[in-house]
Amino acid sequence: MSSVPQGGPLGITLRINGTEHRIVVEPRTTLLDALREVIGLTGTKKGCDRGECGACTVHVDGLRINACCTLAVMQEGHSITTIEGLGGLEGDHHVQRAFIANDGFQCGFCTPGQIMSAASCIAEGHADSDAEIREWMSGNICRCAAYPQIIAAIRSARSRMERTRA
Repeated sequence: MSSVPQGGPLGITLRINGTEHRIVVEPRTTLLDALREVIGLTGTKKGCDRGECGACTVHVDGLRINACCTLAVMQEGHSITTIEGLGGLEGDHHVQRAFIANDGFQCGFCTPGQIMSAASCIAEGHADSDAEIREWMSGNICRCAAYPQIIAAIRSARSRMERTRA
């Protein structure tokens, strides 16, 4: 019978929304728990805590991930963006404004994860049709069934982003 070595808390530095946060966490602490419980960024929601609902979606080095499915210690040296940092200094991101304009939320619980995934969906080039949007957003669940408004918001944001690039 082998024994598993016992590890204590670790000091790590996470770069979140352009700011470095030096924190101490247990090695088993998820990125989601580090964001919410240690750093105090509560915009990222804890839904299922199993990677099934998408409420905890954040961007790591520009790619969307479920923060409940990765350990905080694994993200040291990477650039993390949460819903609080999506718009940056310019204010709200196009997707955030489109969700408001198109009533793309009901209770609002899934909205941060939906917005983070929607921004990625557009950036990845997966927002050319409603069917494509539905497919690439399928990892984000809305209990209130605001899917038609979410799709409309993504279309609207994509269109606005294309106009501002031109």
